[in-house]
Parts: sequence; C-alpha cells; structure tokens
Amino acid sequence: MSDQPKKRPQVPEGKSLFLTTRQKKPNEKGFVGYETIWKSFQKEAEYTPPKRP
Repeated sequence: MSDQPKKRPQVPEGKSLFLTTRQKKPNEKGFVGYETIWKSFQKEAEYTPPKRP
C-alpha cells in the first residue's frame, strides 16, 4: 500500500431538467460530498377569494 492519501477524481457538474449536482471539496478526513440544487417545477398562483353569492 502506498502512503499517499487517496484522492477522488473531479466529477463534472451534472445537470438535468430540474436538478443540478455539484461535487464539494474534500474535508479534513477526505470525505467528498455532493451538493444538489432543485429548481422549482411548480408555479405558485396568487390566491383570490371566491365571489360571494
């Protein structure tokens, strides 16, 4: 075994219609996490009260 610390390969940013995934920097223990960013796919309509009879 080599004494060099293990390194994860740099992963390109992943994109889909509503989701973006980015690789985070490794922390002091060498753990590499991933950040997920969701785009909203629901539109919020302004509430209008119903007409009174």
